[in-house]
Amino acid sequence: MTSTNKRQRSGILSSLALLTLLVSVGCNPSNPNQQTSVEKSPQVQEASQSSVKTKVVTTFLPIYLLTKAVAGDAAEVEILVPPGMEVHEYQATPDNVKAIATANILVKNGLGLEEFLENTVKNAQNSQLVEIYASKGIKPLNEISPVETTVKTEKDHDHEHTIGNPHVWLDPVLAKQQVMNIRDGLIAADPKNQATYTANAAAYIQELEKLNSEFQQDLQKKPNCTFVTFHDAYPYLAQRYNLKQVAVVQIPEDQLSPTDIQTVVNTVKKYKVKALFSEPGVDNKLLKSLSQDLNLKLQTLDSLETGDTDPQYYFQAMRLNLQTLESACK
Repeated sequence: MTSTNKRQRSGILSSLALLTLLVSVGCNPSNPNQQTSVEKSPQVQEASQSSVKTKVVTTFLPIYLLTKAVAGDAAEVEILVPPGMEVHEYQATPDNVKAIATANILVKNGLGLEEFLENTVKNAQNSQLVEIYASKGIKPLNEISPVETTVKTEKDHDHEHTIGNPHVWLDPVLAKQQVMNIRDGLIAADPKNQATYTANAAAYIQELEKLNSEFQQDLQKKPNCTFVTFHDAYPYLAQRYNLKQVAVVQIPEDQLSPTDIQTVVNTVKKYKVKALFSEPGVDNKLLKSLSQDLNLKLQTLDSLETGDTDPQYYFQAMRLNLQTLESACK
């Protein structure tokens, strides 16, 4: 073989080897250089950022229910006060501070209810936080009936409503106003999801209007229904449907003396009521004894501060309240 032929053959072999190497590297799925180029792709990063949902924190269960109903899946909605915990006297946790620090929006009932919020928001140091006041534009009620303290030293359960009674969500008409306030606040803070918030709010408002009609229709047959409750949560409900809440009797959970018990009995007797209303989860032996002594059935009204986190729970609980009122006010 001539030297020329050797050089040609060597060149062909070198070219084939180089081509084989290039094909092998290009087809190798584990190529680290190729992975890095995909991870740094600006298109991938932009798509990931655009899929991040607005984070909304709500204070307690009723506000969560209304907010979740409006937000649907368009925003991530959390709750600060676990259902069943006393919101009036709630002490914020480090997790609450962290949740607010990383949130875009905070939704609160207002009217002086969430006393823990001021310092919690301050500690979160979130200068971009948008706050939505769900009770905006609602005229608060003050006490519509006497509040009887049956034990002189009992102060823990005496929730002073200095701004007015905050339990507006228990009136479906006012709950409708809260939904509209939440809707408008979410749209202002997160306009890209305006269509979703508008549609969801409209559907929930329609259900609230139906619920209001049911209350009006059924309770107009129960004139002069007088009742005593042990939590000052129902003045809006009573006023809306012409019920007569004649007193709120505050009863401590601690052991009472026979004299204290007699005071409670006498307090309730003087109002000549048709019904006694407790709340879900309250197991107070005194209340049971009291109902027996007065020959009155102790029934349950739900303030919606404990229960399920499905937005439809609002309607389930309120319709049970309606059944209770119909039964007690015969």
